[in-house]
Amino acid sequence: MFSRRHPYLFFILVNTSIMCGTLIILSLALTVSVSAPEYGEKVGIIEIEGMIVDALPVIEDLKYFRENEQVKAILVRINSPGGGVAPSQEIYREILKTKKEKKIIVSMGTVAASGGYYIASAADGIIANTGTITGSIGVIMGFTNFEALFQKIGLQTSVIKSGDLKDMGSPTRPMTPEEKTFLQSFVTEIHEQFIQDVSQGRDMPIEDIRSIADGRIITGDQAKNLGLIDRIGNYEDAVQWAGRLGGIQGKIYTIYPPKPPLGILEEFIQNEIHSWISKISAFKEYQSVGYLCPYTN
Repeated sequence: MFSRRHPYLFFILVNTSIMCGTLIILSLALTVSVSAPEYGEKVGIIEIEGMIVDALPVIEDLKYFRENEQVKAILVRINSPGGGVAPSQEIYREILKTKKEKKIIVSMGTVAASGGYYIASAADGIIANTGTITGSIGVIMGFTNFEALFQKIGLQTSVIKSGDLKDMGSPTRPMTPEEKTFLQSFVTEIHEQFIQDVSQGRDMPIEDIRSIADGRIITGDQAKNLGLIDRIGNYEDAVQWAGRLGGIQGKIYTIYPPKPPLGILEEFIQNEIHSWISKISAFKEYQSVGYLCPYTN
């Protein structure tokens, strides 16, 4: 049989046919998708996933939905442990600006802590699961000292600086008391900004926020009792809340910000490449023991 005489060629031909068929199905699915009507009132969905390092994509999405007349409310889905202070503040400010025109609800996933909660506090309402990890209203800076290691391997450094604090946090020497004092005041100032913004966003007395702003993480259930969130519920509950708050009657449809079509293709191709590598590795392994085994993708 052809498959026995030319196993590698047969393997490639079969998988090429599968990939072509998948591409055709994917194209048809993208063409005839009817998940939501083209026109009508909708809830715009913005996803914030992972570390918060760049505010620009979220800001652009908020602006897009703010100017889209079909979008009556916005749902920001957060699944993030936090990240940079500045990008969190940028998104916070953009939410404050946007909610003057449209209602914004935050739905918390597995975790929405630190910078994730910073962003959430600006919304009109927050909904989370009972086990969602949130809170962590705090600021942290960390430095590592490699001085002892450098001494062991005979590595020395020379620093020329314009001021005493220019190389603070250097990994090649201990931190001076002056540097510790300065950095502590720096962290304290940013922490105070965090507390004030949460107080403003949640419309809560600043001392109530300060009393729990020691960096502790809390569950969604605890956050509800403390007034840091408004409701307990899942993503679908959040969609319904946002839609009704935006005045949508009847069935509530959702819409995502436009993404370049090439991104979908790139993701598909990348997944296919990984799949092929796995299949070829498995095929070689089966060949090495003298027989072919069926497998599912």
